[in-house]
Parts: sequence; C-alpha cells; structure tokens
Amino acid sequence: MKNKDSHISVMKEEFLAFFADSSLKVFFEGTVGAAGHAKAILQAHPEIVKYIGCDKDPGALELARKELEPWKDKVELIQGDFSNLDTYLSERKILQVDGFFLIWECHLCN
Repeated sequence: MKNKDSHISVMKEEFLAFFADSSLKVFFEGTVGAAGHAKAILQAHPEIVKYIGCDKDPGALELARKELEPWKDKVELIQGDFSNLDTYLSERKILQVDGFFLIWECHLCN
C-alpha cells in the first residue's frame, strides 16, 4: 500500500453528489484503501450508524483505521474481498445497506 500522501481518491465529488440526497444509516465500501471516500461520506452523512470498510490489504486497513479514528464507534474494518459481502452482512445480522461503494481494480490491466 502506498502511503496516504500519494493516494488520490478518484471521483470523490461525483461520489458525494450521488449520495447527497440520500439518508444513509448503513454503508459498505468494498475497497476502503486509504479511506479518502470513507472519510468524505462520514463527514457528509453524520446519520450513518454503521460503516463497513473492506480491503484485502492489511496496510490499507491500518491507514484507514488511523484516518477514521474520529468515527471509530461507527466504523468496522474487515480484511477480505468484497465478493464475500453476503457473508459479512449475514455474520453481522445486517439485513439492509443504504449505500455501497465498490472499486474493482484489474491488476492485469496495469
């Protein structure tokens, strides 16, 4: 994982605009990375009661944990692949998610 200073969250303004008129209680992000989108959505939507961030990279999760410290009571970080979303939600007895953000990275494409 690159350090957070070299990370630029893609389409952050568009991301926030998409959810601007939404009431979000539970939010799931599939590739939390350095937490740029997570921080933005948590700031813009204080009504969020549960934010679940997932990432395969333990280094990314450590960065995210530090960045999201102000929201530690709302945030749960999971090391894993977002393709296991149904399992993660089932284990937490979450029946509804109000917002999702998933970024698929093709490592073969680079």
